[in-house]
Amino acid sequence: MKRLLFILTLTLLLPSLLMAQYYIRGEVKDEKNNGLQNVKIILHSTSLPYATGVGGAFGILSSKVSDSLSFYLEGYEPLHVSVNTSKFQSLQMKMQPFTASLQKHTLLSVTADMRLKADKQWVAGDETYNTIIENDVIQAAKYPNTSLVLNVDRASYSNIRRFLNTNSQVPPDAVRIEEMLNYFNFNYDDPPKDSVFKVESSLTSCPWTPGNQLLFLQINTRKLQLDKVPPSNLVFLIDVSGSMDMPNRLPLLKSSFRKLVENLRPIDTVSIVVYGSVVGVMLTPTSGEEKKKIYDAIENLEAGGFTPGEAGILQAYKLAESKFIKGGNNRVILATDGDFNVGQNNEKQLEELITRMKQTGIYLTCLGVGMGNYKDSKIEVLAKKGNGNFAYLDSEQEGEKVLVKELTQTLFSAADDVYMNVEFNPDLVKAYRLIGFDNKRAALADSSSQLEGGEIGSGHSVIALFELTPTEENTQAMGSGTMTKSIAKIKMHYKFPEQSNDRYSYFTCPYNYLEFGEARPILRFAASVSLMGALLRNSEYTRNASWTDLVSITEKSADLTNNLQKEFYDLVLKAQKIYTPLKKKKL
Repeated sequence: MKRLLFILTLTLLLPSLLMAQYYIRGEVKDEKNNGLQNVKIILHSTSLPYATGVGGAFGILSSKVSDSLSFYLEGYEPLHVSVNTSKFQSLQMKMQPFTASLQKHTLLSVTADMRLKADKQWVAGDETYNTIIENDVIQAAKYPNTSLVLNVDRASYSNIRRFLNTNSQVPPDAVRIEEMLNYFNFNYDDPPKDSVFKVESSLTSCPWTPGNQLLFLQINTRKLQLDKVPPSNLVFLIDVSGSMDMPNRLPLLKSSFRKLVENLRPIDTVSIVVYGSVVGVMLTPTSGEEKKKIYDAIENLEAGGFTPGEAGILQAYKLAESKFIKGGNNRVILATDGDFNVGQNNEKQLEELITRMKQTGIYLTCLGVGMGNYKDSKIEVLAKKGNGNFAYLDSEQEGEKVLVKELTQTLFSAADDVYMNVEFNPDLVKAYRLIGFDNKRAALADSSSQLEGGEIGSGHSVIALFELTPTEENTQAMGSGTMTKSIAKIKMHYKFPEQSNDRYSYFTCPYNYLEFGEARPILRFAASVSLMGALLRNSEYTRNASWTDLVSITEKSADLTNNLQKEFYDLVLKAQKIYTPLKKKKL
């Protein structure tokens, strides 16, 4: 058979080879001057295919002095050139935008030219967490502008709760303060009708660093009207591998998905893809009206086998694409402990895979479960790169909170590619430190890293905090009420779903200083949430604060009639016992 193919190929090529009098030589490289191997080349005069070899080199026989060539390589823009055989061809192919993003780490916050701090390592059994580096103090006169990514990720808080409820210390890298703050959706207030966002700022004294100040930025996102919520095309991508065969994994997910299905409408569509001993479609696209059919498919899920996460992701996106709703909510909901062990399974490989899938316009929501072998680092990467969000389910109550009570925030995007630039006034701010939004070590070490905006869900409200070192002019104005200068200016960057146009909203932060004890309780409660995160991380910036201080702040600010705030207060008390060593009695 091989001999027959060789003879046929030779028969086709022989006339061209006999007529060839010229030789086209050259090389193909990328924008970093790296040779590109296996680039497909088409010689236009004959339409015959060729390919580049090692280092991107190529040599092609031609019957013409001048000819034209086309070059093709997946992930790169096609290249079409006219060539003269008397010249050596040095050619460059440009990456397509999404391919370029595969090679870049993404940042949660960025200030130009800041240096990488020392790395810290943490091992938590067989669980994995991305190493993050705490944001540093920045001099406002030198670097007045800083940017931070906004999203609705909240996984860190419920994961912290899981550790504390088992009387265990929390791995420092599991603590992401911005996700702890995201969890509470503070006192939502509607933006103006013509705006996507409402931003309010408040300035107070800092309870853990005497002489410093706290700047609170509360961001509220416009709610989608319930009667105008677009139809959903949802694909449940459920890990049914052997590691999911525990009560707090697959059974918990089945219960959570059943609650989500209760709220589906006839215009919504649900599919189920599983990966474990097999990768397959357990439920073809089904109307939300056929609830019994969906319930039965969920109930029949059983755990077993390996974890071919890559194959499951590809299958789920393919199914979501087949039922894509223009202008609708097209989303894959991945539920897993993150323990991928077949196919692409490390963070970098998964990041590249999900970045390619993102180009379909399909969102990704990740639900993490489990303990002991929970791979937070892998699930976080998928959510960040998949234009989606991330939650951790440690109980049925959390599943109901994420998928029922906060359904629109979790599953319906109000704005994409959202980030906020804050420009501080050096007249009033000597230095500042962003609390939370800490970057992964790998992203800081990579000079090509870039800020990549997040997805904000409908009706979301979050508070971001900065700790400020005031100037003398600022200090003298405290309590006088005469300051007319603003403390900072804000520019919000965003895009509407399925649109590529950049949009901006602008806000000003007035100098409205109050002593911490006089601030609204919700702001003081937000400060207690951020302080708890800092104490769990053993932050160098809260060395003057203790767990006793945190208990006091929480007692005076938490609304104990609010279940979430009451639970937080109880967690603070548990953490105090876990992290405060008992003193031995003297004999």
